[in-house]
Amino acid sequence: MIAAGEGEREHGDDEQSVERMFECQEVPPWTQQLTLRSLVVSAILGFFLSFIVMKLNLTAGIIPSLNVSAGLLGFFMVKTWTKLLDKTGLLNQPFTRQENTVIQTCVVACSGIAFSGGFGSYILGMSKKVADQFGEADNGVNMKEPSLGWLICFLLVVSFVGLFSVVPLRKIMIIAYKLTYPSGTATAHLINSFHTPQGALLARKQVSLLFKTFGASFIWAMFQWFYTASDGCGFVSFPTFGLQAYENRFYFDFSATYVGVGMICPYIINISLFIGSIISWGILWPYIRGKQGVWFDASLPESSLHGLNGYKVFISIAMILGDGLFHFLLVFFRSSYDMYNKRQRKDTTIPFADATALVGPCLSFDDRRRSNVFVKDQIPTAVAIAGYVLFAVISVIAVPFIFPQLKFYHIIVAYFIAPVLAFCNSYGCGLTDWSLASSYGKLAIFIFGAWIGMDHGGVLAGLASCGVMMSIVSTASDLMQDLKTGYLTLSSPRSMFVSQVIGTAMGCVIAPSVFWIFYSAFDLGSETSGYPAPYAKVYRGIAILGVEGLSALPKYCLNFCAVFFFLSFAINGLKEAAKYKNWKIYSYIPSAMGMAIPFYLGSYFTIDMCVGSLILYLWERADKRHATVFAPAVASGLICGDGIWSLPASLLSLAKVQPPICMKFLSRADNDKVDAFLSG
Repeated sequence: MIAAGEGEREHGDDEQSVERMFECQEVPPWTQQLTLRSLVVSAILGFFLSFIVMKLNLTAGIIPSLNVSAGLLGFFMVKTWTKLLDKTGLLNQPFTRQENTVIQTCVVACSGIAFSGGFGSYILGMSKKVADQFGEADNGVNMKEPSLGWLICFLLVVSFVGLFSVVPLRKIMIIAYKLTYPSGTATAHLINSFHTPQGALLARKQVSLLFKTFGASFIWAMFQWFYTASDGCGFVSFPTFGLQAYENRFYFDFSATYVGVGMICPYIINISLFIGSIISWGILWPYIRGKQGVWFDASLPESSLHGLNGYKVFISIAMILGDGLFHFLLVFFRSSYDMYNKRQRKDTTIPFADATALVGPCLSFDDRRRSNVFVKDQIPTAVAIAGYVLFAVISVIAVPFIFPQLKFYHIIVAYFIAPVLAFCNSYGCGLTDWSLASSYGKLAIFIFGAWIGMDHGGVLAGLASCGVMMSIVSTASDLMQDLKTGYLTLSSPRSMFVSQVIGTAMGCVIAPSVFWIFYSAFDLGSETSGYPAPYAKVYRGIAILGVEGLSALPKYCLNFCAVFFFLSFAINGLKEAAKYKNWKIYSYIPSAMGMAIPFYLGSYFTIDMCVGSLILYLWERADKRHATVFAPAVASGLICGDGIWSLPASLLSLAKVQPPICMKFLSRADNDKVDAFLSG
């Protein structure tokens, strides 16, 4: 298998050619790439992966790429399907890499709505439960309780616009500018490798290992459930490093999900998370808590923004905004510089020339074949423009009915800005693999929240506009990633676009339904529950800050925010300078965003992820090649098994079936009191 992340060879030798291996295979027409079985498999996988993404969204908010899982499971399910039909003599169409790519695209589009739909961020941030924890802007005009009906309608209205916004630019970005789109390229290499004899054998071994770890993770999650009869019970509340450390959220909670996430995330990300948890929960919060009664009123409730909770929320927001602004400026200037250089070359006319001019004799065999297929099935520009205008008009009419705080002219302004931001995000993602959808969403919160004002529902309007903007820029960059995957697997752009549309439509129904199961079964947004949804509070805090300004901050909080904002900027600047200068320290500079995440949530999940890193490190020391090939499958199995247990756990909760045992841990003094009470 070709290692994930390896870039496309633009002028590779024919001896290294990927397409030479598939030269004897005819490329099926786009209608045969988009099959009924591919859509059935996509719907099944999309549903289960939406559960996993939703659980990650509502716990720590860290979501790794599940492309490996989708690719492996899609390959396994259709391969099994075709084998059974072949034995019965009913197989009419073989399973191709193009159909595999369609499944991958549809599944990722479907499960992607569980993230870009903002269920763990701006949607939950609108709710009364989260608003009550802030104690500000908790009036009716700045709150809206989630319900299945308006969630589905809202997503159906706003999720398709981004798909049409960048379609006319696909040949420019992928063929003319040769943007890498690292995740899309890595996924294409994975799919291509599956459909070679050696790759198919390796894929079967990976799937076998994935299912074994899936079963073990599922059983472990089920076993833990029996000991969680109340809040603070079970292995998830095990005081690994003592009760004092547990009070400051330093403990290992035996989560297979975040051990698996730790195996997928780079080492430096996991270390950054741990460093952030030490700075915040080990040093900063205990220090500020000691100022209780001096810096803030000691009688304030724990959730008040004018108390310790305000420092937690706004300092983490400052770091996140600093990181987001840095990367926004970095991608903007890098993209502008890259485009300027391309326009200065002699071939600057290529992006605006006829499609056939993009395919020249100077290209390698792989590039010629891929480019010929890519320009063959056209998606008319008129269709893209008409689709964008149609869905924009529908949004202008429908969104104000769902959110009366947003007027039709607010939506018109958003849709005038959106294509530019969608292009910027798609171009930057092609260069760096960074999608800045959440950064654009936060920008929309500030702009529209301040425009509308507190008295007219600026907090709710800011959160809703965040949803509009995030949906557009996120789906646009996702489509370009998938088109890059299709380019490298000889999949028709038309089949890719249609599968993206179908997957998005599936996600607009599946993701809200999955969220509604969680919302009905669990206590979402509460710090004491298993689903604290930290980003819901962060996004609502940003909305309040955008409407109220700096008056919302407690004493000295602005000073801390400024320090950590510029610290985030400085860390990112140092990291980019080290990367540019090729300094060895680049690999050891932490991620500012990674450091910011545990500031509000705590350090327990960072310990889980560091355990995952330790497992991977020891595995690589023992057998690096084996670890490189099989670690993603093991990690995916751990994530999927624990995540899928959320489905039966939700159904048990809805049926009022409670776990039979509460396993709690007490200090010796508390235990003596309990014993005395029971014996008395």
